[in-house]
Amino acid sequence: MNFVYYCGWRFFRTFYRVYFRAEWFNAERVPAAGPVILAANHASIIDPPLVGTGLERGISYLARESIFRFPGVGWILRHWDAVPVDRDGGGAKGLKAILDRLLAGGGIILFPEGTRTLDGKLQPARSGIGLTVIKSQAPVVPVRVFGTYAAYGRDMIFPRPCKIMAKYGRPMDFAAQRAEAKTCSKARLKEIYQEVADEIMVQLAKLEPFEDREIFP
Repeated sequence: MNFVYYCGWRFFRTFYRVYFRAEWFNAERVPAAGPVILAANHASIIDPPLVGTGLERGISYLARESIFRFPGVGWILRHWDAVPVDRDGGGAKGLKAILDRLLAGGGIILFPEGTRTLDGKLQPARSGIGLTVIKSQAPVVPVRVFGTYAAYGRDMIFPRPCKIMAKYGRPMDFAAQRAEAKTCSKARLKEIYQEVADEIMVQLAKLEPFEDREIFP
């Protein structure tokens, strides 16, 4: 972490602990160094800092390219090594930036569902994350967030002090799919992208809060 990133990390971690009573579990499953994709469900705009502050290493976030133009904000995002993407979060330019981060040994947070949930439930995965996984060599760590929809759903004006939690799963390899993708047809390649995305969501859905914890919405 550079100093600017560390300040943001410390602020969000402290705020989340105090206001949301945040907890993080099994963060040691995330590699301490080297490339990694953190694949999380998406229920709220507070999800990315929740996932990132559970780790004691720098992680890149996606941010709309237009936001980088604002004075001050752009400076912070660049020091946080944020990845500029277009409105939909896709496109060749955004994909290249993501792969460059991973190739340089960085970590990045991606959301298989593509957008925030409307009802707090898990959504079907989109194939975009499958494409990123196949074109990289990074392990994928599924991450499930709990409580963030109740705390700050997309229709809320102010966040509520509901308990939130992030739970990290075991790294996924996808070596077989990457090997097949090198020689298969374009039609099969698209299937592989979706299969990878679906498998990530399957493993993510298996992550549940511990039995002795309160029930999360």
